[in-house]
Amino acid sequence: MSYAEKLLLPSERVVRVARDHWIVLLLTILIDGAVGVVIVGLSVLGIILSPPWTWFGLLLLLVPIAHLTLRIWVWWNKQYIITDRRIIQIAGTFNKRVSDTLLEKVNDIVMEQSALGQALKFGDIEIISGSESGVDVFRRIADPIMFKQALLNQRESLGSLADFGERAGRVLKAQAPGAGDVPELIAELDELCQKGLITDAEFEEKKRRLLDRI
Repeated sequence: MSYAEKLLLPSERVVRVARDHWIVLLLTILIDGAVGVVIVGLSVLGIILSPPWTWFGLLLLLVPIAHLTLRIWVWWNKQYIITDRRIIQIAGTFNKRVSDTLLEKVNDIVMEQSALGQALKFGDIEIISGSESGVDVFRRIADPIMFKQALLNQRESLGSLADFGERAGRVLKAQAPGAGDVPELIAELDELCQKGLITDAEFEEKKRRLLDRI
């Protein structure tokens, strides 16, 4: 089980996982690559001029390789996760930092993409919410358009679920529900289940309660 999966609630579902775009590693790749080329060049020259010892110079290649591997590991462990309830940001390799923003607290979503970002599919996502942090900014995130669409879809679905719960509550409390109320709510309930907003068990339990009102 991954670290992200351990953070999920029993009925919580992951909708999308995003990371920083690979361009954030570009400078590191260029520098470590250049250092590696220099080390190899000097080692080959040393082998020609002084064969006995300069093979050891190739061991210096472990430095740029280890550095690049560490940076890739840090990049891989930084995740932006959209679930059907919240946005989770995870950072850190050994020491983890996790921040959550409930979807119901998201007020606005701002996306910025430069010309290069549009060509390579990266950009910044700014999430304005009613949480304590107020504003969360995800910089140079990969596929920001898909991330924003997934976030908007989940927020809209959450609103549909809340609206269903409010109307279902009124029907369940009513002395005599209207003839079309219960079938209509069950149809909406089935749609919510198909979208994964509620589990099969929740669907059956809510459906049974509604049918008891007929």
